[in-house]
Amino acid sequence: MNNENVIIEYEKSRWARFGPYYAMFPMDFAYDVINKYSKKETYVLDPFCGRGSSLYAAASLGRIAHGIEINPVGWLYSKVKLHPASIKSINNRLCDVINNTKDITINKNDFPEFFSYCFCDDVIKFLLSMQEMLDWKNNNVDATLMAFTLHYLHGKKGQSLSNQMPMVKAMSPQYSINWWNKNNCSIPPLIDIKEFFIQRIQWRYKKGYAKFKTSKSLHGNSIEKLHELKKYMDKKGKKYSLLFTSPPYHGVTNYFSDQWLRCWMLGEPNQPKINVDKYKKRFYSENAYIELLDKVFSMCKQMLENNAILYIRTDSREFTLNTTKKILLKYFPNHALTEQTSQCNVISQTELYKNSNKKPCEVDIILEPK
Repeated sequence: MNNENVIIEYEKSRWARFGPYYAMFPMDFAYDVINKYSKKETYVLDPFCGRGSSLYAAASLGRIAHGIEINPVGWLYSKVKLHPASIKSINNRLCDVINNTKDITINKNDFPEFFSYCFCDDVIKFLLSMQEMLDWKNNNVDATLMAFTLHYLHGKKGQSLSNQMPMVKAMSPQYSINWWNKNNCSIPPLIDIKEFFIQRIQWRYKKGYAKFKTSKSLHGNSIEKLHELKKYMDKKGKKYSLLFTSPPYHGVTNYFSDQWLRCWMLGEPNQPKINVDKYKKRFYSENAYIELLDKVFSMCKQMLENNAILYIRTDSREFTLNTTKKILLKYFPNHALTEQTSQCNVISQTELYKNSNKKPCEVDIILEPK
């Protein structure tokens, strides 16, 4: 179904908010920015797109959106929201995976204690079957089914596959075990896998879906993938009219650790780990943070129209805010910079990270041609 009215009335769309993820753009905010600062059939770029809220908002409002995300969980959400497979193909693939579970055996020695608290045996077999069968990187049907599994992998007991857990962030294994024992939740819920997913898949597709063929999300390091996008845009003879993004904040969080359980589903270790890749860990190093923003905005400069608008949501803390403004003005000296404190109608990103700063809201930096 490609019904524009269903998608534009985003409050009714069941895909706009698909994919629980830390520090998500509120959808109202994303739609407001796209409406105000871009026109239909123009190109929108988000080099730090997370779960793809900016891309979905832009595409559903008739723009062509391109994004990049280094975390495979966020990337998979954004990819699937733009290009979900058909409900029939998803249900058929689900049955294949469930049928395969009869050949799966669980070796308790292969898993940390956390898993026996978190999931019942049937769920563990299903998850192992998913890992064994799905080519989620290359096959769109497999990607869509995997995205559904990630969405419901953990959350409230009875509403997810797991024992009681937060939905947007996986807590550490030992913290979780201690909490479950303390709160008499040491036994995970029994789940009828087929019934669980069929209901949720039907609900998600009930009001339709769209495939935004010209919009896309790339998985990888923004610095490297921006070169790829530049070549693509150069061949088309096009440039972006709006840069709409929220870079990671200095010293705030590690998205890979926050999503360690969902990352495990995608092939990472079965417990939190410290990433050695400087772009996949918490930005404690001021030099590394400056390098990231400098390289990204330098590339963006080459890819934006001269009269392009930049809308950057960032942290209110001094180093992150001042660094972001300084680098933006370095590459866009002919733009007028304004800033405004974001409206805190919902929990802000900095509040989610338990930032003790007395200014918990984000700051929106807007650069427009003079």
